[in-house]
Amino acid sequence: MRKPTRAVPRAPIAKTATVRCAIYTRKSSEEGLEQSFNSLDAQREACEAYVASQKAEGWIVLPRMYDDGGFSGGTMERPALRQLLADVEAKLIDTVVVYKVDRLTRSLGDFAKIVEVFDGAGVSFVSVTQSFNTTSSMGRLTLNMLLSFAQFEREVTGERIRDKIAASKAKGMWMGGRPPLGYEVRDRKLEIVEVEAQTVRHIFERYAKLGSVLELGEELAAAGITAKRHVSAAGNVTGGGQLGRGALYHLLQNRLYRGEISHKGVIYPGQHAAIIDEMLWDKVQELLAENRVERAVRSDAAAPSLLAGFLRDEDGIPLTPTHANKKGRRYRYYVSHDLITVRKNATHDDAGGGQKRRRSTARRIPATDLEAIVEGRITDLFADASTIDTIVAPRARDVEERRGLVARSSDLAHHWSSLSPTEKIANLHRLVQGIVVTSDTVHITIRVDAILALARGDAAPHGDAEGETLKLSVPATLKRVGMEMRHLIDAPQAHQNRKPDRSLLRLLARAQRFRDLILQGDGNSITELATMSRVTPSYFTRIVRLSFLAPEITAAILDGRQPMELSAQQLSLASLPKDWSEQQRELGFG
Repeated sequence: MRKPTRAVPRAPIAKTATVRCAIYTRKSSEEGLEQSFNSLDAQREACEAYVASQKAEGWIVLPRMYDDGGFSGGTMERPALRQLLADVEAKLIDTVVVYKVDRLTRSLGDFAKIVEVFDGAGVSFVSVTQSFNTTSSMGRLTLNMLLSFAQFEREVTGERIRDKIAASKAKGMWMGGRPPLGYEVRDRKLEIVEVEAQTVRHIFERYAKLGSVLELGEELAAAGITAKRHVSAAGNVTGGGQLGRGALYHLLQNRLYRGEISHKGVIYPGQHAAIIDEMLWDKVQELLAENRVERAVRSDAAAPSLLAGFLRDEDGIPLTPTHANKKGRRYRYYVSHDLITVRKNATHDDAGGGQKRRRSTARRIPATDLEAIVEGRITDLFADASTIDTIVAPRARDVEERRGLVARSSDLAHHWSSLSPTEKIANLHRLVQGIVVTSDTVHITIRVDAILALARGDAAPHGDAEGETLKLSVPATLKRVGMEMRHLIDAPQAHQNRKPDRSLLRLLARAQRFRDLILQGDGNSITELATMSRVTPSYFTRIVRLSFLAPEITAAILDGRQPMELSAQQLSLASLPKDWSEQQRELGFG
């Protein structure tokens, strides 16, 4: 008989680990999101089907939905993406599933940051239509190549859109957005709304008579004249409020009312009718330009602060113009605003038992030196034919105008120093968007459209305040002198326009006079000569040594070219070697 077969014990079945899957979806525009089944739903359905196919591997879909509707893939500032990355870092997710890799991002740089977060948390990344595994180097290489093409496609699309907008505006076409007061859009064209147009003409005429935006605003508010109301397709109402100063300034400079279209500083005839005639327009622009300069500098200012309103320190605190009077001489500075506040509140703080701490990055900078640096860098820009040609080339109407703009820019640089303070301030207010002073650099942001306007000699600035800008940087070291004063040194432009230091000049003159007393040969001792000069013998001895300074040092002081930190007190107390080259090194002349 056969022996009964012995039952073989079965090995225990390994339990499949659960893989928590988060599905991320994105759509660039909001169009169609109101539908019951939209693009985000379609992406999620495809991803859920893929996860279901991996059920045997323990894959499950997390109930939380990570949907970004109406957000571009070129930015990381997306609410659902930020939440996804936060949950990844919190170890709440094992795998991220997307329909296509460009739903996650279209930027190669952003993708590298996202994958770094995934790798740090041990999270895998899966694309339903492009099977990738980011845990392998080959998978990352393939993804990088794919994202490079996605980013290229995005940049090319952006260039096409910009080119289309530029070409359309060159033809005078309205390219969308909210129509201004006086117009409405019909068949993608601006058409005059006569009732609103009368209001616009009234605003221009009243400003031409009043010459003040503040008074104009008060008059319009009293008359019940408000901004244009806009109703969106969804029925949301915006606008209709009081016309503030900013809105009035924008309205009074809007070239649409002249029947023109502006694009990157170039003005084109529009396909819409003008509301304001040329004579009234020119009068208003002239008044605006005059008022702009009057606000920037008082007409009776002997030495106006050219950079008032532009300056900030590296912490973003505004630098305010101020001055000090000493022995009849006026010294101008640009000072971090919190330093002025601390000084004003010093008595109050002391009474309260303590004083506010000054920031280590707070600035107190001599105005003349900083203004010379900024003016020097701007004139260098206008004198640089190659840079100016690069700026004006895509904006000029033809080659002849292009050459003329470069030539006029060079001429402006050449005559800048001969301009009056009022003219300089007017040009700076058109050109400069902002200036940031750090410990070693002065950063100047220039409006590109304003360069073109100045080269053309336009009477008023054109273009959008948020338009293209150019960053200029000037190395300039800040050095502390005293308790809080900081001076700019090593700035060639500043040295060119500096005036000689009167204290140093008086010191050198006194040293020469003491030397002449000795050389007269009357046989008087140093003590007797010091008594005759009404100084102490030790002071007489210290100062007379300065008459034997190196000729290069003396010439530099007479011309105002000495190191900015060199003071009369420092020079009088300096231990000077006999060798002239060593004297120069000792006093910081090189």
